[in-house]
Amino acid sequence: MLKIDLITGFLGSGKTSFIKKYAKYLIDRGERVCILENDYGAINIDMVLLKDLLGPNCELEMVVGGDGAEAHKRRFRTKLISIRMLGFTRVIVEPSGIYDVDEFFDTLYESPLDEWYETGSVITVMDPVTSTVMSEESRYLLMSEAARAGKILISKLDSTSNIITVTRDAVNYLNASMEHFKCKRRFTDQKDILAKPWESLTDQDFESIKNAGFVNASHVKLSSDDDHYQSLFYLYYKSTETELREKISKLFEDKEAGNIFRIKGFINYTGTSATDNPYESGMDARNEDSTSEDHLSLEINATGDNIEIKPVSGEAQDVLIVIGEKLNKERISGYFPGAVTV
Repeated sequence: MLKIDLITGFLGSGKTSFIKKYAKYLIDRGERVCILENDYGAINIDMVLLKDLLGPNCELEMVVGGDGAEAHKRRFRTKLISIRMLGFTRVIVEPSGIYDVDEFFDTLYESPLDEWYETGSVITVMDPVTSTVMSEESRYLLMSEAARAGKILISKLDSTSNIITVTRDAVNYLNASMEHFKCKRRFTDQKDILAKPWESLTDQDFESIKNAGFVNASHVKLSSDDDHYQSLFYLYYKSTETELREKISKLFEDKEAGNIFRIKGFINYTGTSATDNPYESGMDARNEDSTSEDHLSLEINATGDNIEIKPVSGEAQDVLIVIGEKLNKERISGYFPGAVTV
């Protein structure tokens, strides 16, 4: 039986960052890993963020949705059938942050997948800051993901974080959410929560994640509004890092723009000399002696409490994605003049 892990978590919680660390741990121990991006968007930035893992023992696959949940589920099933034939020892599924976990289990219970796959661990990545200020719809999604998780992994902690307080607050919020949505599951800090800076995760921590399993916990199912959450795409936008940072900061504060969860993507820049480069943060990957044309990018990963913009070498998909609920497309588009909208 091929083990398959599901890594859930609300938008911007840090799923992709965790998967990079988790997959590397598995690869270093001889596993042959396939990471399956199971998303509803036609453009998947997370595939680009994971490309450094590519090699003989790691491949990336993607399921694209966009034309209904049933069609997306069929594509997911078909992709798992093809992956099974390729000799992997572990599959890691990263779905959209807006995901019905039942789709994962329902698919694995179908023939022939039920004879080929065995559920490994269901891990929910939880941002301790944004999780406590969610709308009712978003809180329900987090609850439905966490209810099935074998382990809750707290993200975005560092050496200054008060681990005891963060863990206590996470347990209290999760348990209150379980009660609010009529789920009988309850969490305890020692058994269910792993809260520490990810740079400090030990082999023992990764083994506990790998073997966390999952929980069969039922809850009241709520109907979803397909138009409630949106992703807006802006292609070929040009800006300096300073201007982009200022615009993103203002956009998160703009209440008329809607409730923005995350802005992510890449902006490409092509130049032939250091003076051509409009980005102020320094492109160390650039070879100053090179006379050939260099391809450089800014990687953007921003939430309401943190805006990360960093230079990366190579050419990436030139797109910014704004994700949130009840978004005002006309208002947001005004922040990215000249961009091609999708």
